Amino acid sequence: MFYNAVESQTDNTPLNAGNPVDFKKIYDASMMMLFKICYRIVNDEEAAEDLAHDSLIKANEKAIVFPSINDAKYWLIRVSKNAALNYVKRKERERKAYEKALYEDHRKSESGETDLLKKESVDKAREALKKLPEHLQEVVILREYTELNYKEIGRVLGITEGNVKVRIFRAREQLIKLIGEENVFLPE
Repeated sequence: MFYNAVESQTDNTPLNAGNPVDFKKIYDASMMMLFKICYRIVNDEEAAEDLAHDSLIKANEKAIVFPSINDAKYWLIRVSKNAALNYVKRKERERKAYEKALYEDHRKSESGETDLLKKESVDKAREALKKLPEHLQEVVILREYTELNYKEIGRVLGITEGNVKVRIFRAREQLIKLIGEENVFLPE
């Protein structure tokens, strides 16, 4: 009896993140996707896992009621993406402060250009992605790494599907300019 009730539950059934059964459904449906998004932004597995878990914990602690599993995913994507972007900004500030304090008078012998030429194409793609404006980065990350369609990306970002398509096009054009047309491959 219970098995059939669970099986017949539709995608539009409200879910309370504070309820352990509903929370498990939300967790199972979104954790891997949240991890991938965070990892692509922070490039650190432990930090990505922590950020994804923090987003889920936030929903659980606030006992947010989502109209559907997709609404839960969209909310969690937004929260985890913002947390990951803030993490990267904080780490960059920390790195700059550290370098300034310890290496003010030291000169680097190799240029950034020399290092860039030594890296593989995956590293080139990641670096090029980081050079894009934030609004273009986020659509590429959501499209390429979470397998969301344009409509879903629009819901996550609060923009129209047409605007998503325009941003994807502009992001790809800028990537071509940054790394060349034959090298526009994003890392897995």
